[in-house]
Amino acid sequence: MKVVDTKIAGVKLIEPLVFGDHRGFFMESYNEETYRKNGIAAIFRQDNHSLSAEAGVLRGLHYQLRPKAQTKLIRVVSGAIYDVVVDIRKGSPTFGRWESFTLSEDNKLQLLVPPGFAHGFCTLTPNCEVLYKVDELYSPEHDRGIAWDDPALGIDWPTSEPILSGKDRKHPILAEAENNFRYEG
Repeated sequence: MKVVDTKIAGVKLIEPLVFGDHRGFFMESYNEETYRKNGIAAIFRQDNHSLSAEAGVLRGLHYQLRPKAQTKLIRVVSGAIYDVVVDIRKGSPTFGRWESFTLSEDNKLQLLVPPGFAHGFCTLTPNCEVLYKVDELYSPEHDRGIAWDDPALGIDWPTSEPILSGKDRKHPILAEAENNFRYEG
């Protein structure tokens, strides 16, 4: 597999080895030893699977506070998403900056999002299925979010009228969000 550092330190784009022939393809979507050899040492404890029936569904921007912060390993098994990470580590040289990636069933790319980042995605296709591993269990009391349309972030989403959950409509802007992450350079 190929691991690519992104513009924001700690976030990694992963290109797995895919073996294809006339029957289809085969790939290892996760191999603990291979990931560890490539500097990814998270021990994943929970798998999540979402289905979004329509294009334009926006989920995020989500994170969990410490001590229940999560590393996420995201991939798309059906459809395509516009995936966004926002650096929320106080004191980071890239605090408040975002980066986007297109993950799809065709490119098979995976995104590693460490603690200290808010994460969200917008579906680009209907019937989009996203799988992600996390290294910490879901904790409602630590669950937080940031407004998808925070003007200070200026995220260039692929839609101006996303389909949102009630919860995602109520997130505060980054400047007002509860956040206990510090940059550790």
